[in-house]
Amino acid sequence: MKNALLALQADLRRQGVRGRYPGPGNLHLTLTFIGEYPDPARVLRTLQSVPYPPFSVKIGEPGRFGDLFWAGLTLPDPAFAYVARLRRALREAGIPFDSKPFAPHVTLLRQADRPLPRLIAPEAEMNVRRVSLMRSERGERGMIYTEIGAAAPSPSAL
Repeated sequence: MKNALLALQADLRRQGVRGRYPGPGNLHLTLTFIGEYPDPARVLRTLQSVPYPPFSVKIGEPGRFGDLFWAGLTLPDPAFAYVARLRRALREAGIPFDSKPFAPHVTLLRQADRPLPRLIAPEAEMNVRRVSLMRSERGERGMIYTEIGAAAPSPSAL
């Protein structure tokens, strides 16, 4: 999956598209953006309290939000149900989060200098082995992501 996403970035570069490309370690799928919150341990406990079934993710069609280019992701229905349960648990715990509808994607490029060129999404699939709570901080060369903790799938989750 990561190699396929990096190949899409390489295709953009070959086509002369400039902007800020996330590095390989920064490619990720955001289930829910929490932002500034003073108690990450509480967020992690909430994350770990919501079981989810094992599922896989496939690369879908590329797209754009303004000057941000992304690779769409195809997820099975149980993954969408998990995101809804996770958001409900966060709400019940009083943890604020961005309530925009969940649109599964991986950012390929920020601040693109031109319209999205034609890209062919490679076929790639991966099994989700963990859901992580990440801290993001601005560094000199872009965002730095650090895992705070994670939850593993539960085969018995419905």
